[in-house]
Amino acid sequence: MIEIEKLTLYLETTVFNYYFDEDRDGHEDVVKLFEAIRAGEFVAYTSKYVIDELRQAPEPKRTKMLELANSDNVILLKTNLEARRMSKLYIERGIIPASQHLDSLHVATASVYEIACIVSYNFQHINRNKTKHGTTIINNEEGYGGIYIATAKEVLNDDKTTETL
Repeated sequence: MIEIEKLTLYLETTVFNYYFDEDRDGHEDVVKLFEAIRAGEFVAYTSKYVIDELRQAPEPKRTKMLELANSDNVILLKTNLEARRMSKLYIERGIIPASQHLDSLHVATASVYEIACIVSYNFQHINRNKTKHGTTIINNEEGYGGIYIATAKEVLNDDKTTETL
């Protein structure tokens, strides 16, 4: 039997928001994803950039999101110059707008740290085809692999198959 490494996930800011927003479509999937992370099915990472964004949220949600992001189940990645360089490339090539530089830094950080998947509900700048395709091209040019960008539901259903008759 071949042993496969656990899927590594970069949890972008919107994931923490959806966890506490019961009215959002996707909330239940995010809760299930965190249950799977706690059960050891995935290895979860986030970054200082996410923490910085969470600090801008209003209370009492801010404290709850920061506690979740700083839990033992989520590993905090350090910032680095290579991620900043990659972020600038995404912006220069028009993949992510300069006004959304933090979104660019999320993708770049996950890419540089070779995280397999970014979990995001940011459909304007991260979880969209232009970003998925454009960052894969740039990552390959720069010696990094492509990165899978998905919702919690897509991550949780990834290993499920359906049979057709």
